[in-house]
Amino acid sequence: MSPSLRFLRYALPVVVLLVAGTAGGYITYRNYEPDRTRYPVRGIDVSHHQGTIDWQRVAADDVAFVFMKATEGGDHLDTEFARNLEGAREAGLAVGAYHFFTFCRPGADQAANFLATVPDEATDLPPVVDLEYAGNCDYRPTEAELAVELQAFLAPVEARFGREVVYYATEAFLADYGDAIPARQLWRRSIAWEPDTPDWIVWQYHNAGTVDGISGPVDLNVLNGELAGLVVGR
Repeated sequence: MSPSLRFLRYALPVVVLLVAGTAGGYITYRNYEPDRTRYPVRGIDVSHHQGTIDWQRVAADDVAFVFMKATEGGDHLDTEFARNLEGAREAGLAVGAYHFFTFCRPGADQAANFLATVPDEATDLPPVVDLEYAGNCDYRPTEAELAVELQAFLAPVEARFGREVVYYATEAFLADYGDAIPARQLWRRSIAWEPDTPDWIVWQYHNAGTVDGISGPVDLNVLNGELAGLVVGR
């Protein structure tokens, strides 16, 4: 047997195993679902990236709540926010709005943008501020700088809504700034893996899920508790 044939004889099974393992891992990821006996309340988060959504079909597909992007920075509005808010409310979903916090605009400007866009009487869930590096500007504030600007956002938003903001925060962000910012309830991102700490109220477990009424992938979430606990005070 030639050296090349001998190599193929031993290499081919390894390649087959690697391909099978990769395919199996992808299938596991695509079908991942938290234990529904522990976390029965499922929701989604959306933005303009999901396009036009059929909210009646979404509500019929085991979805109880939705957080939708409203604003980003000091002047950006999500183009689908008003339509999503109206449609989700008409479908009977519990609705909430989130703001993507940029490091390159004053917190007060960002709060004004969010408050001018989101009618507090139209939402059931607490306001959310999205704290992460992906999609943010290149500037990295010191811990003290971020604490000041984030507080400038929190104060007027929480005063207006009458409840504390929830942080959607990535592990990388919390590792760098978690000890410096005001403590709030957490919405954790942990794709296909349960968060390793219990300090969360919402868990984003999938970033490419499927839901009837939405064309293409969508983020999937579960609550740590009952839905009523997240809408208390409204």
